[in-house]
Amino acid sequence: MRLAAAETKPTPPLRTRAEVESILAKASRPSSTRPLNIVLVASEQDHGAGQHDYPAWQKSWSALLGQAANVTVTNAWKWPAAQQFEQASVVVFYYWNHEWTPEVFQQLDAYQARGGGVVLLHSSCIADQDPEALAERIGLASHPKRSKYRHGELDLKIIAPPEHPLTSGLPRNIHFLDETYWPMFGETNKVEVLALAAEEGKDWPMVWTYNRGKSRVFGTLQGHYSWTHDHPFFRILVLRAIAWSAREPVARLESLATVGVNFKPEQ
Repeated sequence: MRLAAAETKPTPPLRTRAEVESILAKASRPSSTRPLNIVLVASEQDHGAGQHDYPAWQKSWSALLGQAANVTVTNAWKWPAAQQFEQASVVVFYYWNHEWTPEVFQQLDAYQARGGGVVLLHSSCIADQDPEALAERIGLASHPKRSKYRHGELDLKIIAPPEHPLTSGLPRNIHFLDETYWPMFGETNKVEVLALAAEEGKDWPMVWTYNRGKSRVFGTLQGHYSWTHDHPFFRILVLRAIAWSAREPVARLESLATVGVNFKPEQ
């Protein structure tokens, strides 16, 4: 399995429906149907075809999450409006924010202080100027020059305990065709690292959770390519993270993991 010259063809191997549904079957049934308000934040696409396609992700995930019971999904462009922050149960960021200003941090601080959930996908953890300041809010952050990156095949090694609600049932090693960042900035002793990937002979954090006061934060560095967002294992992880960040049962949105996914034919 190799990247095509233009890095646009979805070449990762498909999974069978049976192996995905076996993971979902082990999940406890959600016991909550309280109103869940999700805000999806995106910006213009900043890479080539099939890469960092934030608008396409926002459109597809808005439709996907909207199928769940008693869930309201609103979209934001580059940053949530004040009313969206007031009403959100969880805000999901997928875009490269070049403007982590003091005003933006102040809004995020107030949102987290009241217990709002935060989910960050891939480039949303990048800070152009001060990754340490961003890491105070999200646990770990990267920098476009002080961090390295690589596009290609990687093995995501789950190190969370087998019973961890976000990774329960997932394979302990998941092969992706995506991107890694390393090193990350922040105090690793304050985050819970769920998964690692190897670069330059060392394992680096790729997936983590972080509790900032009453706010729950989930971050994953994978998600560079559009095909990753349709990978059923990645879907399960992110859907669980959205529910977890909103302090909902993690299985509440899991049934959406197979919607629109192409599966490998059964033997």
